[in-house]
Amino acid sequence: LGVGRHRDAEGIVDDWLDGRIDKAVDTAGTRKSVMRRVLQAVFSGLQARPEEQTYAEELARQTALVELSTMSDRMRLLEMVVQAAPMLGLLGTVIGMIDAFTVLSLSEGGAVDPAGLAGGIWVALSTTAAGLGIALIAYFFATWFESRIDRERNAIETLTSVAIHGRIDPGAGA
Repeated sequence: LGVGRHRDAEGIVDDWLDGRIDKAVDTAGTRKSVMRRVLQAVFSGLQARPEEQTYAEELARQTALVELSTMSDRMRLLEMVVQAAPMLGLLGTVIGMIDAFTVLSLSEGGAVDPAGLAGGIWVALSTTAAGLGIALIAYFFATWFESRIDRERNAIETLTSVAIHGRIDPGAGA
């Protein structure tokens, strides 16, 4: 999706603010990243209705919503793995315990085959560990991707504002 290409987008906004309108519009028009697609919407709104900044803001908002929704939709599969993996591990635990108790119930005269009992316990423990391991790995990836989506959301808001209203001089208020 081209997430995280903020330096590139900063350059496009700099071109726009420095009066290199055609270059900014052409570069944003390649639509290689989320930010380029949002900036293209801003620029087209500002060019279509230069006196109505709210029009450009609304086009940017609509484009950003579509882009962020696409990113969030792709997260659903990863979140499903985070939720389902421990349950699959638990299912394996139950199956392993059933195997172990089956060995116990089939033993005659109290003599239990330790290998058969150990096999059921091994299934129980290994599936639990596998389920938890998969869930943890998926959880860390999901958290990392969600933080990238949040950074992208913040960058979209910031660069949209800068493209429409210009940069604020930090020393101007002092």
